[in-house]
Amino acid sequence: MLRICDLTMRYPNGKVALARFNLTVNPGELVVVLGGNGSGKTTLLRCITRMLAPTSGEVWLDDTNLVGLSGDRLRQARLPLTMIWQQANLVRRRSVIANVVSGTLGRHGGLWTALGGLPAEEIDAGYGYLNEVGLAALAAQRAGTLSGGQAQRVAIARALAQRPRVLLADEPVASLDPEAADEIMRLLRRLATKENLAVLCVLHQIDLAYEYADRVVGIRDGGIVFDLPCADLPRDAVRRLYLSEAA
Repeated sequence: MLRICDLTMRYPNGKVALARFNLTVNPGELVVVLGGNGSGKTTLLRCITRMLAPTSGEVWLDDTNLVGLSGDRLRQARLPLTMIWQQANLVRRRSVIANVVSGTLGRHGGLWTALGGLPAEEIDAGYGYLNEVGLAALAAQRAGTLSGGQAQRVAIARALAQRPRVLLADEPVASLDPEAADEIMRLLRRLATKENLAVLCVLHQIDLAYEYADRVVGIRDGGIVFDLPCADLPRDAVRRLYLSEAA
């Protein structure tokens, strides 16, 4: 479970990017965050992962509060948390399977892994994760030859190799065509439902949010405007969210 309590992020210039933000994402749930540019969506994800240190508040990953941790304690505590980005960020010259298995490095240390070695069981598991995203047949192919949708599915397989309980996604379909975007959102929906992951996904595409999310959270000026199941969310409320951002 991911639980965010009174999370506030104030930059040195005085700008408040998040204001006492509260949100819970349960296992088996896909929650989509909508909001205009500058509304605080990406800042939220960066504070959850502790890429940014929030000004105040708490980020609970199961029974552990990530805020206040540092160094090895933080690294260990956030192992069950993984993130995918708008760009897949694969190592283009390496094979697909090598990219996937690189997701296990957080569990393995030492010179051997630094030089590229990993236990055989991790490599075997990597093929399983590729099969889960429908790309097992491309395991030996160089990552630089993949389409955008294929590369993003490999990035998800790499994330799964971390054995997460919480998956964050920052506009994972922004650079994809509609067909590939649907494939990625179907995959995230399945990972929440079948693998019991808590999935928090930032999107701009309203139709995809309605089609795949359990709940939609609208944010403006770093605060929550609505947090509703799709069935209870009027489209006018979403349109007003974006109109107010554009004003």
